[in-house]
Amino acid sequence: MLEFKNVFKSFHNEEETIDVLKNISFRMETGEFVAIIGPSGSGKSTLLGVAAGLDKPDTGIVSLDGIDLTKQNESILADIRADQIGFIFQNFQLLPGLNAIENVGIPLYLKSSLSEKEILQKAEKILESVAMSHRATHFPKQLSGGEEQRIAIARSFVNDPKIIFADEPTANLDYKNSKTILDLLLYRNKKQGTTLVVVTHDPDVAKLADRVLEMKEGEIISDSKNGSKNNLKPNPSKTKKNNSLPSNRSTKQKKTKNQTKKVSR
Repeated sequence: MLEFKNVFKSFHNEEETIDVLKNISFRMETGEFVAIIGPSGSGKSTLLGVAAGLDKPDTGIVSLDGIDLTKQNESILADIRADQIGFIFQNFQLLPGLNAIENVGIPLYLKSSLSEKEILQKAEKILESVAMSHRATHFPKQLSGGEEQRIAIARSFVNDPKIIFADEPTANLDYKNSKTILDLLLYRNKKQGTTLVVVTHDPDVAKLADRVLEMKEGEIISDSKNGSKNNLKPNPSKTKKNNSLPSNRSTKQKKTKNQTKKVSR
């Protein structure tokens, strides 16, 4: 469904060129829940933006359902996003001059044959699904952080996307709100088959994914099915000399040799 082939991306300023994505290649299938982990500045959010067609790589191929996004103009990319993609931004990106129900309906206003009445009816139904119908006429400044995030999630649901990209969806939320957000995303993924790609620093979120990609300094250093604890937590010592993770056997040997050192630390 989504495939990266040898993708490079860099940013330039007057003093230097910063390589943000370095030879990224992976493929994910329809209905997968993939978590992307790694330290800040490792390229996670940039990868998400490139995958959603919000940004273009310098070189390489990014395919969504067989369509190479790198070769499409902005008009076609906008249509693809409106038809197939939901995106949850880390800072919500709600328009302050629109109330909750209007913010949720934005993707339908941008590209839809529905009337305004039909758009608002669909937006209201989506608000009910995230337990926010009572806030339909409230503006972003009148909402808590958790409520804003639920509105942002409702907006990502409203066009019935095939794939949802979420950038730190539980960041800065308390446990209760984080659980609510995760339940909503998991329901969409498990019950409705929506493909889910989540950038996160939260190990509890990563544990729920089918698969975990770990990034460091613009590269994917681990691509693992969930269940291996060693692959879920970034460990710089494992990637100093190369980008491959050691086998379980070598890991055990390393632990034995360094046991005294670890205890003293």
